[in-house]
Amino acid sequence: MLQEASFPGLIKMITIILLIYFGVKVLSRLFAPLLVKYVAKKAEQKFGGQFNNTYQTPKRQEGEVTIDKMPKRKTTNKNVGDYVDFEEIE
Repeated sequence: MLQEASFPGLIKMITIILLIYFGVKVLSRLFAPLLVKYVAKKAEQKFGGQFNNTYQTPKRQEGEVTIDKMPKRKTTNKNVGDYVDFEEIE
């Protein structure tokens, strides 16, 4: 069955497209903050869980002295090459 394009059909299609566009726009303004809050809460739980599991300070008694050693710094080789002072020639 062959259908012909008609002006009322075109207006109806444009109206439906505009209604869907503005409906999605309004709904996204309503639900976007809730979605962002949910994602932020999940990320906070994930990062907080990783932090709590990996970083635990041992319990120390009062008056106990501990010394944390600083890591040794890597020394660089100073004899890498010669320094050449360039002068501009006119």
